[in-house]
Amino acid sequence: MVARIYRPSKNAMQSGMANSKLWRLEFEPNSPKTFDYVMGYCGSSDMNAQVKLKFESQEAAIAYCEREGIAYELMEEHPRKHRNRTYADNFRYGRIGTWSH
Repeated sequence: MVARIYRPSKNAMQSGMANSKLWRLEFEPNSPKTFDYVMGYCGSSDMNAQVKLKFESQEAAIAYCEREGIAYELMEEHPRKHRNRTYADNFRYGRIGTWSH
């Protein structure tokens, strides 16, 4: 039973950073998912796949794993690249690219 500790990335469909502040701990699946042809859904006998824990910091998640004796894999977070752009940049002189109208 190996756990993954990571910080989720920003939702691509929204501009906010709501669910990307906390660190998450999720367990790797031990058994493959099986398809039920009668009901039409996927299932698994692995109950740990349903456990998703949230922590305030990376150190708290690591401390939890070490306290409970859980093997863990730490996934490094990638820094966010932020470019300041304004609406006026769409209409500036010398703009690279074609106009949409």
